[in-house]
This record gives sequence, C-alpha cells and structure tokens, in this order.
Amino acid sequence: MRIEECNVSAALDVIGGKWKPLILWALKQGPHRFSELRRKVPAASQKVMTEQLRQLERSGIVERRTIPGVRAHTEYRLSAYGTTLRPALVALAEWGARHRERPEA
Repeated sequence: MRIEECNVSAALDVIGGKWKPLILWALKQGPHRFSELRRKVPAASQKVMTEQLRQLERSGIVERRTIPGVRAHTEYRLSAYGTTLRPALVALAEWGARHRERPEA
C-alpha cells in the first residue's frame, strides 16, 4: 500500500500536528474562546494556535463564531463533522493513560 492510500495518513493530514489533538480534546468538552484554548494549551504560541485553528476550520472540523456585543469575542467549537472525532479522541486518551501506567521496559 502506498502511503497516500493509507487511511491513517488521511486522518493525520487533517488532525495531525503537535497541538491539533489537544485543541480538539479541549473543544470536545464544548465551545471555547481563543483565550481559553490558549490556557488549555499554554505551550502553543498564539501564532501556531491561530494557524492550527484555521487549518481545522478549513477542514470542516472546527467552526468559528463571532459573538457580537460590547465585548465581542470569538468562540470555537467542533462542527457536526468534527464531533465524529470524539470516539477517536477518547480512544487515544485511554491508550495514553494505559501507556503512562506501563512499567518501563
């Protein structure tokens, strides 16, 4: 099988990267403002966070909504399509927990 035909490769093209899975994990809990996402993923710079959110938005995984008012703000949430990633995120988190508890080889 060629790598471009691999389904894992197709998935990683959309959600791969150092911060996208953590952004998606935070958004799995519900909508967040940009500043809230920055607090949940503090190691990601503002520039990288913005780029990754835009990429996820272009892929149809995340929706951005501007909420008007005296203090207008932007909110990010998983799209309907993005919510289909929830089982994969939960499975990845469960695997990560088992991996952390594993005795050193």
